Formats: sequence, C-alpha cells, structure tokens
Amino acid sequence: MSDRLEALANAGVSIWLDDLSRERIESGNLADLVKEKSVVGVTTNPTIFAGAIANGERYDEQVRKLVAAGEPVDKVIFELTTEDVRNACDVLAPVAERTADDGRVSIEVEPDLANDTEKTIASAQALWKAVDRSNALIKIPATKEGLPAITAVVAQGISVNVTLIFGEQRYREVMDAYLTGLEQARDAGLDLSGIRSVASFFISRIDTEVDARLDKIGTDEAKALKGKGAVANARVAYAAFTEVLASDRWAVLAEAGANPQRPLWASTGVKNPDYSDTLYVTDLVVADTVNTMPEKTLEAFADHGEVHGDQVTGKADEARQVLDELTAVGIDFENVLWTVEQEGVDKFKKSWTELVETVEGQMEKARS
Repeated sequence: MSDRLEALANAGVSIWLDDLSRERIESGNLADLVKEKSVVGVTTNPTIFAGAIANGERYDEQVRKLVAAGEPVDKVIFELTTEDVRNACDVLAPVAERTADDGRVSIEVEPDLANDTEKTIASAQALWKAVDRSNALIKIPATKEGLPAITAVVAQGISVNVTLIFGEQRYREVMDAYLTGLEQARDAGLDLSGIRSVASFFISRIDTEVDARLDKIGTDEAKALKGKGAVANARVAYAAFTEVLASDRWAVLAEAGANPQRPLWASTGVKNPDYSDTLYVTDLVVADTVNTMPEKTLEAFADHGEVHGDQVTGKADEARQVLDELTAVGIDFENVLWTVEQEGVDKFKKSWTELVETVEGQMEKARS
C-alpha cells in the first residue's frame, strides 16, 4: 500500500482512476490498484476508450462477433464500452458495499447530445439499463441543455456524474438540478438512498486559459498570479457546496435518505511543467470530495505527494481575493469560464469522433 495515497484517503479524499481498459480489468491491474493504491472508483471518457480499443487485442473477438451480426459502429461502441464498465463495476463492487459513496464507475452519454436534453435523457437511460449495476454513474455534461436532463434521470433513480463544470454559478445550477431530481424521485416514492451523484469540477483547464491571458498582459502583477486561478476557483465552488449542505432544503432531503452530491476534482493532471505535478491534489485536499487522477498523477502522488491537512475549508474569502486580483489586472473571469466550457464541449464531441474512427478501424480489420 502506498503510504502517501493512504494518507490522502485518510484525509477524506476518495481516489478515483481516470482511466479504464479491458486489459486493466482482465489482467487484475484494476483490482491491484484498489488493493495497493487506495483507488476506490473509476472515471472514463471516449478518448480513454479509444486508446484502450486501439491498443488492446482483448476487444478483437467481441468486435468480430458484432461485425458478423451486422451491427453499426454506434452499437459496437455501446457494447464494448458498457461491457468494460459493467465488469469494472464488478471489480469495484466490494468497495461499494463497504463504503457509503465509493466503488463507482462512470460512463458518458454520447457527447454529440450535449445540447439536446431529450436525447441525453434517452442515452442515459440506455446506458444505465445496459450496464445494469447499482454502482455505475452516468456522466452528463453541465450544459444548459444538460441541466434538465440531470433532473430527469435522477428523478428516475439513475445515479449521475455531472461533468464539464467550470464555474461557481453553473455549479450552483447543477446542485439545484440534482436536488430537484431528488425531490421528484421522493415524490414518486423512490428510495433516495440508492441514488448517488458527483459533480465534476474541472481544474487544470482554468489555469491553462488564465495563465495564457496573464502572459499576454505581461506585467509583474499579472505574472505573479499564474497558477493560482484554478485552485481559487475550486475553493469558491466548495464553499457553495457547503452552503447547500447547510440549507433547509437539503436537510429535508437528507432526512428522506438522500446522499449528498460530492464535489469531484477533475482534470487534475498538471499541464504546466513549471508547477508541481501534484498541485491539483495537494492544494485541494478536503474531506468528502473525490479526486479523479490519470495514472501519471496517481503515480506521482504515490512517489512524492504530500498531505498538509484540509486545504479548502475556510479559504473561500482568500480564494475570492485571488479572483478579484485577476480581475484587477485585466482578466475577464466570466469570459474565461465561457471559453473553457465551449472548448470543453468541443473536446467532448471531438473525443467521440476519435472513438468512432478508432472503432471503425477495428471493424474494418475484423472484416478482412
């Protein structure tokens, strides 16, 4: 067991792996990470699946069968990915049984549906039914069109990972969508205790965008703020989470058996080589949160990461001061959030195209 990762887990941070492949599942690697590296959950996306399918022979037999059956590429993708997530859910099932909120494996709705509420709902329903595991989470983007979809599927008892959250205001809208879904589920007589959710708040992309703008401004005051925006933004978001948890509205739902929608720190791989490669883990330690890490970040923290206690609670005012200082030097932070959300949705959709092209290539090989 990694002592550093164990210390992180003991600080109340749930360590999830931002990666999945059939190789990891069938070789026992995922089970080993659970046993040795404190991993208690998994997140996936189309880019992760594209890499796994392109580089893994373990998919070949299933692809051949689906091609022989005349299935189109969308169906092949659906079958390959839901099988991996179902099997990963089984690996994580013991974790789900012994913990309140962990042991979860996420799978995304089709990204091209990010701006279509009804089709997002239908995609979420299909994925939930196909995976057929209570410890699955369906990833839905926090677009304007995604918000009512979140409410609708939670109201049906489907557990959700809300992804592509970048700013406090949208995060508050996400929390409202979740609570509304829980209220509708309660009114329909559903057992709220079986519904789980996380809200994936993206970190590194904020610094990438803000730092580029600070470099263009070029003043000493601007450059002194580099690498500070993303963590400050996340700390402000956490304060909003605690505010909702303290509300009368939440108290009523908690009394009815509801589970809180934990903040999940996503995009925690550090992109700037000048920064510590564990920055977005160490500086966002706080209980009852999730940090989903690419394996590179996980291994970096296992090797030299440090836990200095709670780095988030009570720091909202300090964080807002950082955001005010960014404004003072000329950063339009609302525009930053708009830009990274648009880029996020675009990347979301491009990753699906990448997955489609990868699977089409594997299907062509199966026909030859």
